[in-house]
Amino acid sequence: MISLTEEAAKAVQGFFSSMDPKPIGIRVGVQGGGCSGFTYQMKYEYAVNEEDREIESNGVKIIIDRKSLLYLMGTQIDYRNELGQSGFKFENPTAKRTCGCGESFGI
Repeated sequence: MISLTEEAAKAVQGFFSSMDPKPIGIRVGVQGGGCSGFTYQMKYEYAVNEEDREIESNGVKIIIDRKSLLYLMGTQIDYRNELGQSGFKFENPTAKRTCGCGESFGI
């Protein structure tokens, strides 16, 4: 499925703690575009649609539409806070190519 590392889960929970109302989880998906064909999407979610799939990873609910799930099977989402690189990083085993910035991928 899709998972969050402990660092990514801590980052998401930290963001949630300062929000009112609190999201029920994060929505992860893909959208056409970017230099490699698809871009990763991630946003706060407050409701689940009937067609959505719900996964829990390290205490965080991940909500994903069925179409995106096909492209993200086995993906692990990490969070890095390093000099020159801060943010969420997608490690997608189904990606055949990625762009230099890591924001888009191709299948």
